[in-house]
Amino acid sequence: MNGAAGFSGGTLQSWRNLYAPSLTSADPLGDVALRLSDWVDGFDVSDPTWISRANRDSIQSQVDALRPRLSAVSGDVRALPLFGIPFAVKDNIDVAGWLTTAACPAFAYRATADATVVRLLRDAGAILVGKTNMDQFATGLVGTRSPYGPVPSSLDPARVGGGSSSGSASAVARGLVPFSLGTDTAGSGRVPAAFHNIVGYKPTKGRFSTHGVVPACRTLDCVSIFALTVGDARCVAQVLDQYDPLDPYARRVPLVSTSQRQPVHRLGVPQPLEFFGDSLAEQAFEQARKCVEQLGIQLVPVDFAPFRALADLLYSESWVTERALVAGPVLEQNPDALDPVVRGILQRGSQFSAAQTFRAEYRRAELARAIDVILEDVDGLLVPTTPTSYRLSQVEAEPVATNTRLGTYTNFTNLADLCGVAVPSVFRADGFPAGITLLGRAFEEARLVELAHHFEHCVNLPLGALGRVLSSFPDSETTEPLGVPKAEDRLLLAVVGAHLRDMPLCHQLTERDAHFVAESRTAPCYRLHLVPGSKPQKPGLLRVKDGAAGASIALELWSLPKSAVGDFISLIPPPLGIGTIELDDGRWVKGFICEPCGLIGAEDITEHGGFRAWLQSFQSHSTSI
Repeated sequence: MNGAAGFSGGTLQSWRNLYAPSLTSADPLGDVALRLSDWVDGFDVSDPTWISRANRDSIQSQVDALRPRLSAVSGDVRALPLFGIPFAVKDNIDVAGWLTTAACPAFAYRATADATVVRLLRDAGAILVGKTNMDQFATGLVGTRSPYGPVPSSLDPARVGGGSSSGSASAVARGLVPFSLGTDTAGSGRVPAAFHNIVGYKPTKGRFSTHGVVPACRTLDCVSIFALTVGDARCVAQVLDQYDPLDPYARRVPLVSTSQRQPVHRLGVPQPLEFFGDSLAEQAFEQARKCVEQLGIQLVPVDFAPFRALADLLYSESWVTERALVAGPVLEQNPDALDPVVRGILQRGSQFSAAQTFRAEYRRAELARAIDVILEDVDGLLVPTTPTSYRLSQVEAEPVATNTRLGTYTNFTNLADLCGVAVPSVFRADGFPAGITLLGRAFEEARLVELAHHFEHCVNLPLGALGRVLSSFPDSETTEPLGVPKAEDRLLLAVVGAHLRDMPLCHQLTERDAHFVAESRTAPCYRLHLVPGSKPQKPGLLRVKDGAAGASIALELWSLPKSAVGDFISLIPPPLGIGTIELDDGRWVKGFICEPCGLIGAEDITEHGGFRAWLQSFQSHSTSI
């Protein structure tokens, strides 16, 4: 493609490497706009993956919007973790100025604002290149229930590619974008991952904002991530992992518990396993089990009965009424505008009374509690992502039965308040991909991601439909042994005063599982003052406009679990706060800064080079007196 000769897509790092030569040019943003415009121009206009795509003007406007963000960080693109990275979103997620269709033209409206997840990605430097096809109103796991056409598997066009986030998965698998967003209510972020040989990351309900997302079942919906590698999914998750007060179902991540910090040692495997007569799927899962055991994981049988019973509730009880709420006006006024299968499902929503709704919720709670008891004895679950796969002709012949079977190991997840990571696994003997999913309790994503990361390196499969194995990509290096926390799950924090080692407030860090990383220094453009009246005594770090008037200040770098950041920040009194600090090696990290108004008349201790040095000097002076 023009502007990216020889480039065929790939991981986040592949895209970063593409831009690397131009980042030191006078206008790196100009190069990003040119390359992405040429890239999107190369997309096939007849590809059912897309419902709408960006044009050159749209890409240019997004790139132009990055200019003030880059200026705010002195042009350092490293401060924008997704700088210039193209992405796509499922067409039930709002993008300002774009139509949101939910794959139903009669429902379509033009969004006036970005969904929160889209805004966060754009703020991190990512560029939206399109909105993707889906099962209408996110009702389906097959990817065929759309007026824009079915989206087949990118590895076998005769088979379904899974749904409802069909287009988002296809775009990633074929290298059109390195990551995309889907939604997951019953498995829509995992089933397509399995059939396209990619990673599907389904967070805990409420962890990623659903503000600006067309609901399927609003009480169950999650925004999900598709990526070629676990590491890429984790990188995107870091950007989206922010509490959103605009989402009434948003949940704050709790402080890290002991179990969340522990690596996975024991996984439950459902018994009996059901593959609906598909011996090739059964054999592939048995091979996957052996790979997991090679990582030192103990696999133990668990009773699948409560999981299956919970899964059966999703389409047989009042959650169908919840699905019908958004599509209600179309269902009543223009039912022929709906896909026939989707229409048949949604029309059943009027059958349930309030009493039935409460009874269904009581039953859900009972089964979820039974599942929680099972999970007390293991660190999570290992399941096939799907028990089988189907050809397009099979789904056309039996649209409901085939869809129901595909949800065997996914439908219960959100009803039970679990999180999950779907990972490509050993291919079936017929060459079609087969995936596994790791499931865990709410907010235990980090444990699952760690194990998933090691599993993908163990099997070392081709990524998506690109035909290149994981180890051939630039960011595929092996990582630390199991049990070592990943840097991506933690925040690197710079401290300059009372939180330094052996200082009075250091316990506020260690009590939140923070670890000392290294001593460091700021860039030579800061001054250090004593905050008047602070007890214990605290310094205030202030960046100065005139670099010549500043100095390099000693500090310490600490690694703090991201789940503990909010609680830690709540302890910080004014005029102190957390901002972004430039280090002497050019990196930008989060750290303690001070409002200028809080330092009026404050003693300047910059000449000492750091708070510890000032304290030692002060104590020495006091002793000599």
